Amino acid sequence: MSAPATEATASPGVDTDEQSALRQSVASLLEKKSDSAAVRTAFASEHGYDPALWSTLVEQIGAAALSIPEEFDGAGATWVETHLVCEELGRRLTPSPMLGSAVLSAQALLAAGDAGASARLLPGIAGGEVAALCWAGRDGWATPGVRAEGTGPDSATLTGTAHHVLGADTAITLLVVAVTGDTVGLFELPASADGVTVTRVPVMDPTRTLSRVEFDGATATAITTRPSFLPRLRAAAWAAISAEQVGAARAVLDATVQYTQERKQFGRVIGSFQALKHRMADMYVKVETARSLSYSAAALVAEAQALGDGPAADEAAYAAEIEAAAAKVYCSEALQWISGESIQLHGGVGITWEYDAHLYFKRAHGTAQLLGQPHEILSALEVAAGL
Repeated sequence: MSAPATEATASPGVDTDEQSALRQSVASLLEKKSDSAAVRTAFASEHGYDPALWSTLVEQIGAAALSIPEEFDGAGATWVETHLVCEELGRRLTPSPMLGSAVLSAQALLAAGDAGASARLLPGIAGGEVAALCWAGRDGWATPGVRAEGTGPDSATLTGTAHHVLGADTAITLLVVAVTGDTVGLFELPASADGVTVTRVPVMDPTRTLSRVEFDGATATAITTRPSFLPRLRAAAWAAISAEQVGAARAVLDATVQYTQERKQFGRVIGSFQALKHRMADMYVKVETARSLSYSAAALVAEAQALGDGPAADEAAYAAEIEAAAAKVYCSEALQWISGESIQLHGGVGITWEYDAHLYFKRAHGTAQLLGQPHEILSALEVAAGL
């Protein structure tokens, strides 16, 4: 099951003319350079993605620079532009450093609000250099797996292990969310620094590489963070994942409809059977509701970023975090259900290697766990709601 070569079009209320043109440019590039065969070749390669395609996305589309301010050599666009690129990449399951570097790492720096660190690191990320954000502990993202002990006003020694790190095996720079005293801080160091060991680990979703990063007394530079650092980071991260999930869900639906219009049983195409029409109609409703919630979160992330710093911006960041959490949960569950339905509607071939249904199914379950499992996020939402 390959994603059909349908054109990406503007969605009323979501895409401006400029955003629609950006979406079409990304979709056209991926249609040519990231079809099913190219995706399989990419994730089986040394780096787990196609460096040439990433260079094209960076140089011709400016994907890595979109939501980075112009003062840091970025494009100065809103978060929504980055969001729609993530959606298109998710639609094709394109392996790339976009989420780990251009989203998580760049947004960690912007969320921190340290202008000096942003000036040092964001131009490189905008230009396509790969950075990785080390965050999760053994039990997930609620508590970082690394601890920082201060050795000076601007430096620290890192010990511990960060798990589930996107793209650390190809990163030049590591950004580390670490426990420091009674708070959580952000630190930077080269991936090649002494005391750092990066180990690529087996994954369920082959379209995305994950690594374990161990720190044994590694010296890092401290990055100043503001009180709303983690809410800002979580909001952008969850929103980006929901965008990928929406893109994948739409591709699964389109491919399933296409398959049922071609597959015949009892002398009729199976898509003409009313029971299957109802199931695909339910899939469509899930896709569209997921997309609405995802872009609602994107709009709030963009609003919070536009406000910059200060109490109003912090309040907007907390609102964006809650909406993005809801989007992450809903889109995770929607994609898991839709991909499961797709396999059922494809019949026996749905789980064969020749069809892509199993790749979308694995992406569905992989992204559901990434940056927090749905039940964990739901528990936090219940507390925020006073339940």
